[in-house]
Amino acid sequence: MTKIEKVGSFESKITVYVVVCWVLAACGGLMFGYDIGISGGVTAMDDFLIKFFLAVYQRKLRAKEDNYCKYDNQYLQLFTSSLYLAALVSSFAASKMCSKLGRKPTIFVASAFFLCGSLLSAAAQRIWMIILARVLLGVGVGFGNEAVPLFLSEIAPVQHRGTVNILFQLFITIGILFANLVNYGASKIHP
Repeated sequence: MTKIEKVGSFESKITVYVVVCWVLAACGGLMFGYDIGISGGVTAMDDFLIKFFLAVYQRKLRAKEDNYCKYDNQYLQLFTSSLYLAALVSSFAASKMCSKLGRKPTIFVASAFFLCGSLLSAAAQRIWMIILARVLLGVGVGFGNEAVPLFLSEIAPVQHRGTVNILFQLFITIGILFANLVNYGASKIHP
């Protein structure tokens, strides 16, 4: 699988190690896609609503004929939007970190926020915990979306840069697909 390309006076070589680096870096997109896709299914789950948003669940039971505004709850909306707001705000800090410290440290920080957010999501017992978990995941999204595409561009040979950059978007889409499959499976277990 080694192919040597000469670009100007620089020879680039595509090896198994380089391809593995591309795939591992593109997994930042996988985490982002999963976070995008999972929240819709989770907010429709009865068990989730009973535990964190009982008033919404009761409204859902009464709204069998009309779906309009059955999910109208400020905290539920904050749960959904907190990831995106945190990603927006943190992307500015991520941009500075990328410039000063480099892409790899920024990707490591993104991964740490994803890990902390995932652990807190799994352990959450109160509304504030689940919202804080989404904020941590959002910071991971902001840092990851800033650093991963840049990192992929920098480690890709010039002729394959576009193809390698598409890996990030492909992995976002795969993450959304995985989340929807999880939502579908969970809807059969937790109607």
